[in-house]
Amino acid sequence: MAEQGGGEPTPAQDRPTPVEHRPPSGARDAYGVRLGRAIAQRGPLCVGIDAHPAVMDAWGLPQTPAGLLRLSMTVIEAVADGVAAVKPQVAWYEAYGSSGMAVLEETLAAAREAGVLSIADAKRGDIGSTMEAYARTWLSDDSALAADAVTLSPYLGAGSLAPAFELAEATGRGTYVLALTSNPEGASVQHKGDRESVAAEVVRSVENRNTSLSDTTRTVRDQIVINPHGLVIGATVGSSPLEVGVDLASFSGSILAPGYGAQGATPEMLGQVFEQVRGRVLVNSSRGVLRAGPSVVALRNAASAATAELNAVLASA
Repeated sequence: MAEQGGGEPTPAQDRPTPVEHRPPSGARDAYGVRLGRAIAQRGPLCVGIDAHPAVMDAWGLPQTPAGLLRLSMTVIEAVADGVAAVKPQVAWYEAYGSSGMAVLEETLAAAREAGVLSIADAKRGDIGSTMEAYARTWLSDDSALAADAVTLSPYLGAGSLAPAFELAEATGRGTYVLALTSNPEGASVQHKGDRESVAAEVVRSVENRNTSLSDTTRTVRDQIVINPHGLVIGATVGSSPLEVGVDLASFSGSILAPGYGAQGATPEMLGQVFEQVRGRVLVNSSRGVLRAGPSVVALRNAASAATAELNAVLASA
């Protein structure tokens, strides 16, 4: 792929060599094991692949499936060998219909080939067989849209997410459940409650699922092993976790923290919110990294600089 986003995609033989956290076929390690290894090796940065129209325009790309493919493949080429994870925002692929979803399939396949963890930011949540179908879409081995993890919405009750939890556990994948999000409107729901806030109830439910699998986050051969079900906690939430009764230190999964960079969260803010869960936090930056594009070199440098900033406050003790 040309550095300025033109030309043909990089041939498979020229793509980054898969790194240690990519298991051999048929022998996938549990998501928490792979994530812990990825963060330890590469740092806590997760790069969001968000094909926002402003990003497409800035890159000189048409707002078409072809432009979407070019953006997605450029990001994978630039950052896959240097960050812990990538997070395609599913909505921007859905916006292009079946052609956009075909691009998402290619994007997730490219992430697998490059050896970088993928998180499908789909925010799915429903009941019964519908939730089972969503789980199969994002977490089944035989799905073309399978990612390493998926974001879930618990607002039909955290118990309704059981089909996704079960399938993630069976296939060595992970989930991230919305708990305290970075948008201001989230507080009107997540902070509410009588004896226990909605957010605290969500966290308790997810932790109960984790602890039914193992007692706690633990260390194996000097590597943090993380339980498979995580939380979405916005990087801009400040003191909200304590105010609404959420104790992150006792949570045994990982944290996906959007809001770093363009949304205003600084490394210092992240250090304050997530000090007690260092080594288990994935910090997402989308526009903060993507604004460096379409140059592959510039994108890689932006991701490297962000990783260095984050390592200074979130590296494992």
